[in-house]
Amino acid sequence: MSRQARPGARRSRPKVARPAPAVVGTSSVKITPAKGRPMLVWVGKRPLAHVTAFPSQHVETFDPAGTLKRTPIDPELWKDWPSAYPRGGLLFHGDNKEVLAHLLANGFRGKVNLVYIDPPFDSGADYVRKVILRGVKGTAKIDGEGYTLGEQIQYTDIWANDNYLQFMYERLLLIRELLVQDGTIFFHCDWHKHHHLRSLLDEAFGAEAFRNEIVVKRGRRKNLQSQFETIEALGAETDSLLVYSRSDEAAFNKVLSQIRATPSKWKDFWRGNVDRPSMRYAIPVLGFPEPSTGQLLWSRQRGLRAAENYQTFLKSGDTDLEAYWRKHHSQYEKETGHRLEFVNWDGRRIIQYWIPPKELGVIGSLWSDIEAYSYKHDFKTEKHESLLTRIMQMASEESDIVLDCFVGSGTTAAVAQKLGRRWIVCDINKGAIQTTSKRLQMIIRGEAETTRVNNKRGTQETLIDNPIDTEPLEAAQLAFTVWRVNDYDLQIQHNEAVNLACEHIGIERTRTDPYFDGTLGRSLVKIIPFGHPLTPLDLEELKRELDARPDEDRPVTLVCLGIELAASAWIDDWNRLRKGKNAVNRIEVVELRTDPKYGKFIKHEPATAKVKVTRNNGKLVVEIEDFISPTIVERLQQQAGLLQPKIEDWRAMVDCVMIDSAYDGQVFNGTLSDVPERKSDLVTGRYELPAPRDRTTVAVKIIDMLGEEVLSVHTV
Repeated sequence: MSRQARPGARRSRPKVARPAPAVVGTSSVKITPAKGRPMLVWVGKRPLAHVTAFPSQHVETFDPAGTLKRTPIDPELWKDWPSAYPRGGLLFHGDNKEVLAHLLANGFRGKVNLVYIDPPFDSGADYVRKVILRGVKGTAKIDGEGYTLGEQIQYTDIWANDNYLQFMYERLLLIRELLVQDGTIFFHCDWHKHHHLRSLLDEAFGAEAFRNEIVVKRGRRKNLQSQFETIEALGAETDSLLVYSRSDEAAFNKVLSQIRATPSKWKDFWRGNVDRPSMRYAIPVLGFPEPSTGQLLWSRQRGLRAAENYQTFLKSGDTDLEAYWRKHHSQYEKETGHRLEFVNWDGRRIIQYWIPPKELGVIGSLWSDIEAYSYKHDFKTEKHESLLTRIMQMASEESDIVLDCFVGSGTTAAVAQKLGRRWIVCDINKGAIQTTSKRLQMIIRGEAETTRVNNKRGTQETLIDNPIDTEPLEAAQLAFTVWRVNDYDLQIQHNEAVNLACEHIGIERTRTDPYFDGTLGRSLVKIIPFGHPLTPLDLEELKRELDARPDEDRPVTLVCLGIELAASAWIDDWNRLRKGKNAVNRIEVVELRTDPKYGKFIKHEPATAKVKVTRNNGKLVVEIEDFISPTIVERLQQQAGLLQPKIEDWRAMVDCVMIDSAYDGQVFNGTLSDVPERKSDLVTGRYELPAPRDRTTVAVKIIDMLGEEVLSVHTV
């Protein structure tokens, strides 16, 4: 990619044994109020004057080349990077509102050059990924069919009333604070909330900050409407990218595409509506007399040269002018310093010049030559790398900081890594964090190996399989770290757990109530977040909600994982005043671990592994002898019916293996990672690493196909 600066371009520049170090404490971050017009109004709209910033916990490092321990090749590229974080990619696990606030509080305000976000579309759907066991075809079967573990809910795109608008409004205000003055945001959306989101962006950034609405096609889909006689509406085949800048300083690189290609053609060489005697001349080689009026388009010297070129073509014996031009134009330009051009006259009236074919042209706001979606990493709304490549080439330069706070399958981070951009990404979904981490590990391992080979050869040639950019990536980071803001590291994904709990108990989900999750018979149901037990604070929130509904007389059922003693006492006092057949808002609790009727559902047996670590001839030898995931086995049993599933190779249950050969009990540093590239590939299970001279602690992290992690620690 060209390094030519554009106008205004910026060229100066797992589970652990004990809590890992945190970056900065809790603080309050001030947010500049939105001043744009028009201003959208919705129920429950709240301005965002400040937000609480929580500390981050460093949980994992991937640095196969040891670059984080060395000074970067060009320190100038990292001088604007806050000292609180290492110089490499940052992958955050947590609510993106809290992550954005944390970034603002820790030196990233006004540092981000490009933001791409692909948030939920308010589509009213649960987005899932299909989970299957690893293994070549035929090694893992139930009655001839491959083992399928069903679907995991990745996120729920269902919002009550205007909650979606408040959700996006707050995050847009935070993103604006992170952008540099000439920074840009690309907001990916579809028809569901496009009209509202445009107004939100106008308010957050100002209507004058709008740059484009880019239309991109979704991708190839089955034409299901062809089976019906009539249809209610046309199929949705496009998404939109709403492009806004932080200020009028923003400028974009031109995007060239074959969609703007044009064929060769002849055009009039004479203009009769302009009278310029200096541009009228005869062309003897064509027998063309000097016109008495009007003008020819080119100077005499250029016109005569083009006419001679056409005569040379006629004498060459070639019959295809375009083929002749393709064959000779480069050499002609090299020898003469002029372009190979042609002028011809029909001997009567028409004199013309030839326009060569144009292979590429500057594309506009219709991106119909690339697709928005890809399906390589089992995420329902995974975006295509070609889309992110075009966005980054258009709106950023090498070493710029790219942010995506809805990272999903990790496409933004993957493309930024390949294009030499620095990147910061986050997601609240643990499956998204694991998928992104695996994807980046595979990319960085290839880049690190390329760097090692080139250093050995003493050359700067890049061998990275990257058709986008064949020049050395000056800003490429060969490491990334994983951080957790607040605590979202649940053993079981919350969205999936809620869905399964509702199905198991028989709760009818309510999609329109902003507080209650559904009903159970006549009773209202509230599911307490599974990350903590039921507390008096949860109950006080319930009381405030009921106080705001004076006409609500139905009983309430609370579903939780665990209950504090103080909460039990609170409920006893509440129910003591609500006895009898007509009691109003009496509270019942379903504790999913101990409830006599529903308790068996949530009983969780963690995955276990048998790992052996030894020293042998200066090497650390790690052998995984066995692995079992009771959750996977139980899922298979539920789906198998009368057939009893049998998993012959434990590796079919394992998604990836990572090893830290010098574990400090705080941060997992991935010395070695085994991430099979294809679903049919299995992890190796036996590994050799260089052994340090002294005793060391080896940590082996095994992640199963459902995302559950097992950490096995050994001192040798």
